[in-house]
Amino acid sequence: MNSFDNIMNDLRHLGIEEGDMLLVHSSYKALGQVEGGIETFLKALLHTLGKEGTLFLPALSYATVHKNQPVFDVRNTPCCIGAIPEFFRNMPGVKRSVNPTHSVCGTGKHAEEILSQHILDATPCGGHSAFRAIPKYKGKLLFAGCGLRPNTSMHAIEELVRPWYLFQDTPVEYDCIDENGRHHAVTCARHDFEGGTLLQRYDRVLDILSPRDYKTGKILDADCYLLDAEALWEKAERQYRMQPDYFVERP
Repeated sequence: MNSFDNIMNDLRHLGIEEGDMLLVHSSYKALGQVEGGIETFLKALLHTLGKEGTLFLPALSYATVHKNQPVFDVRNTPCCIGAIPEFFRNMPGVKRSVNPTHSVCGTGKHAEEILSQHILDATPCGGHSAFRAIPKYKGKLLFAGCGLRPNTSMHAIEELVRPWYLFQDTPVEYDCIDENGRHHAVTCARHDFEGGTLLQRYDRVLDILSPRDYKTGKILDADCYLLDAEALWEKAERQYRMQPDYFVERP
């Protein structure tokens, strides 16, 4: 059996179904040998979701777009979180939201309508972002070989509660260029995590979720988690409000 078929079988065994809305965090190296490379992995995801499904990948650019370099070009600014989202960003038919530091790429049934709203937010993962939409659509979060710490949805939940460590004091003025080459002046807050001195411990979500809220398994060689987005939002928000620093720690 080839990698495409194996990946599809593994996705279905994890619980990903046709018509799902899915946000994927991933490590390409963790998958092991993949015939056809990253394209095979992404095509297997899209085939599993089908025509009624929607696939999102974060396309974050916080490492290269900041107050000293405040220009974000939705067409040309690379993402800074790995090979799979960067490949996906350049695939035909994939749309990218306009947000200087925490854009999202997507394709499928609901992608364009959701991604087009992100430019309205004054925070990285605000109320118009795909992160906020996914639980409303009863979507799922896939972590393929990367563990549970790189969970951008947790930033969006933090933005609901606004714990003491989250934001810098002063928002940044950005020049954002959309897919048609138009320039937009966007003022957006920046996450801070006490000057970057706090570790994000989003793996602790397993301590607050019940067994029915997530599944574990493999995609090829990669250890994977599939989380119910609605359950994560409900329980993580409750935990933040009880204990704002539960998901961070000092190194």
